[in-house]
Amino acid sequence: MVSAISPSTRALGFWSAALATVFALTYDVGQIAEWLGWLGSNGGPESSSTPLGFVVLLTPSLLLGSAFLILVVCVNQLATPDRKIWTQTAVAFATAYAVLVSLNYYVLLTLVAPRLATGRVAGIEPFLFTPFDSFLYSVDILGYTFMSVATLLAARIFTGDGLERRARFFLTANGLLIPFLAFQIYFHRLIWIAALWAVTFPVSTWTLALIFRRMPSRMFAPATGMAEQVGSAA
Repeated sequence: MVSAISPSTRALGFWSAALATVFALTYDVGQIAEWLGWLGSNGGPESSSTPLGFVVLLTPSLLLGSAFLILVVCVNQLATPDRKIWTQTAVAFATAYAVLVSLNYYVLLTLVAPRLATGRVAGIEPFLFTPFDSFLYSVDILGYTFMSVATLLAARIFTGDGLERRARFFLTANGLLIPFLAFQIYFHRLIWIAALWAVTFPVSTWTLALIFRRMPSRMFAPATGMAEQVGSAA
């Protein structure tokens, strides 16, 4: 990992990581409520959501897509030249994730949920979100599989101890959920292992927030473009 970053990278990295953590935890709480049947569904992972469930679950999920992509771009700035290939590849997978889930959740929130609320589902059957058995569910699973690939790749740049070791562990743990995410559509019980995302992901992003918060920053002289160290934030 590099020894210092620009103030803008430090600020954007911290806030994107912090917001990703907030959005992930908000989703976690909503998902627990959904599985308990508190949002109007029949409860459990195989029940379809109500319009209220869509709003509660998908609003933070939609925002998470952009926050995570920005975070991975910032993490790319932490990589030393010999390890940048890992984070640049992670940016590619994070971009694919953000595009897939953003399109998915926007369609559900703006097309599907309003029609469900008024009982007008004729003509939108292909876009109904049925767990384990619908087009949009498959798209969702693919998106989160790409997210896990991105975290697995990003983990490769953290080689130190302390926060770096914690980031490497939880980013890798989140990456190892790939088969449980990708194949749960065939083997539904895999979702209970994939649900470990509720821990591995927010811990990863909060650890990254702390790393950005504690990184020394440097300014670049406008005339020459040469960097000089201006201090560090403990």
